Amino acid sequence: MNFIKNMGIFNNLNSYTQEKGENRMNLIDESFEPRKKDNSKKFARIILIIISILIISIIAIFAAIVYIRESTLKLYIDGNNNEKVKQMMIIEDDGTIYFPIKDVASYLGYQSYNGEYTDKSEEASKCYIENDNEIANFTLNSNKIYKLTLSNKDANYDYYYAKKPVKAINGKLYVTSDALENAFNLSFTYDEDKKRVYIYTMPYLISSYESKVLDYGYEKISDNYTNEKSILNGLLIVTKNQDKTYAVIDTKGNVIIEPKYDNIEYLPNSGDFLVQSNNKVGIISAKKETKIQLLYDSLELVDSDSGLYIAKRDNKYGVIDSKGNIKVYIEYDEIGIDNSKFEQNNIKNKYLLDNGMIPARKDKYWGAFDKNGKVVLDFVYDSFGYIASSNKDAINLLLIPNYNMMVVCQNKKYALVNSDGKIIIQPILDDVYMTINSGKKYYYMNFNDKKIDIEEFLDQQGPNSNKNNNEDTTTENTTDVNTIEKNNVNNTEVSETTSDTDSQSDKTIETTGTDGN
Repeated sequence: MNFIKNMGIFNNLNSYTQEKGENRMNLIDESFEPRKKDNSKKFARIILIIISILIISIIAIFAAIVYIRESTLKLYIDGNNNEKVKQMMIIEDDGTIYFPIKDVASYLGYQSYNGEYTDKSEEASKCYIENDNEIANFTLNSNKIYKLTLSNKDANYDYYYAKKPVKAINGKLYVTSDALENAFNLSFTYDEDKKRVYIYTMPYLISSYESKVLDYGYEKISDNYTNEKSILNGLLIVTKNQDKTYAVIDTKGNVIIEPKYDNIEYLPNSGDFLVQSNNKVGIISAKKETKIQLLYDSLELVDSDSGLYIAKRDNKYGVIDSKGNIKVYIEYDEIGIDNSKFEQNNIKNKYLLDNGMIPARKDKYWGAFDKNGKVVLDFVYDSFGYIASSNKDAINLLLIPNYNMMVVCQNKKYALVNSDGKIIIQPILDDVYMTINSGKKYYYMNFNDKKIDIEEFLDQQGPNSNKNNNEDTTTENTTDVNTIEKNNVNNTEVSETTSDTDSQSDKTIETTGTDGN
């Protein structure tokens, strides 16, 4: 019985132990499961943090790349990024931007050459650019840029003033960005904040608006090359009625000059427009102001600095200013010289010569005015300039540039006058001409079969030579010509006398500074 009783106790203990064990196992299992769940959450959280860090890093890297790209200077020509031209550009400390003329030319539709267009040479201190329609000349240390339309080579040069002169950098000629705009006919913008340079050429701009003018109610943009330049000022010369009617609009289609004129020409120097109606012309500004009434048969710009125009009416010529005021009465048969006869003189303005004179002809005789319309050279001369005929080495000559002297002819004899109209050498010379030797120009006069170097002779005359100045002089100088040394010629005897004679052999060179009036 005790055994049985003990067995019962044992079974009860065993049962109790099993219960306790199960309960203990349950407690262990219950405490283990949350730990597993916590570890999974921690792992997921770590993964999420890593992914977030990667995303942030990628965004930061992308932002850095964008920033670097945005902060890096870029240059665009007609919308296309151009690294080569960007590398050429120089930005100085004061913000002035320079470009090498010859290097950049080909990227802008031009060819480039050393020297000057009408005076060909390999002179590195000068260069010019050329396309099918126009050329532009540049000179070291000068901010004056000359341009010539090739469709009319006898026309006057236009000119522009750059903010700073042409400079040499590493042996190359550079110009400022404003000079680049004028010389190459383009639009130039530098966005300093965004580090972007935008260059748009004139052909690109014209093509961009060709379809728009149709929407504005016009047939086309005038295809005259000079007229196309108005786009650089945000204006367009457009046509209607099969090119029979012209107008001027802005790039948004707003009318500047109404479509009622037979022809309109753009004047780049002033930004004005030459308008024609019923065979009469006048000038209207971009602000719609009539500056010169439509009273004349033709108007040609004399000089943009002075704002003068050659006015033609009833086959007579005169000079008026940009407000229509008459400076020289319209009664002359011709104004200006034929500069095609004096190509080596490099005359850029046939109406206003380098010596400041406006040459004119009335009936058979020539004289000259200054820019104020005052007669500075009386109308007593047969012609201006010397035309070479017999001497094969002689070249036609009008001006001696270093002295502002002009050659005039009277009774088949030649004289030299200065920019004030003073007669420096009386009309007794047989010939006055130019020669060129190894690219250098020399000026000679023949008197009594003797060849005299003009520049050396004038240098001996003191103030009467008027070299590079316009001082009035009337003092007579007596020159012992044995003291005048010539370059490559024998010494020549020239003496001055005040006696009058009809015998040519007795005449001598006079340097009296006589007033041409």
